[in-house]
Amino acid sequence: MPPFLRKLMLVCHVISSVSSLGAVACFLVLALVALGSEDLGTALSPYVAMQSVARLVTVPLVFASLLTGLVQALGTAWGLFRHYWVLAKFLQTVLTAVVLLLQLEIIDYVASAAIEGALAEADLLSLRLSLVVHAAGGIITLITTTVLSIFKPRGLTRHDWRKQQGQLGKLL
Repeated sequence: MPPFLRKLMLVCHVISSVSSLGAVACFLVLALVALGSEDLGTALSPYVAMQSVARLVTVPLVFASLLTGLVQALGTAWGLFRHYWVLAKFLQTVLTAVVLLLQLEIIDYVASAAIEGALAEADLLSLRLSLVVHAAGGIITLITTTVLSIFKPRGLTRHDWRKQQGQLGKLL
């Protein structure tokens, strides 16, 4: 990949990754405010806002992070399967995207229930708690991927280590 394109993709990846962390943090704050609200009527706005944040901000940012990270991995010397930290970041981002997509139905359901004034139902409490737990887990996962990006722990995957050993053997 030419240097300009590599740097452009890196900028896009960093922006989308860090922005997705911020979007999930906003989602978590809204979920906590709504869950802690004594007045169920007051919880209406946060749940409607959470639906918009999830669908219009978080989903596009997580997928932009996934796509730009994949381009970075495949288009640079880091590779997707060479280093454990790159592979771990990729798998964690895929996991984040999958869990987010699965949560959209619950987010929509809770937002609809809030609009209809049905938040007091017992089954909704567990769903509302689930939104908090999943958002907190998302933050932990996104922080972990950020830490991996900065520290880049040593260690080649077995596949790449064997590949390097085979090349070294050919040179000797």
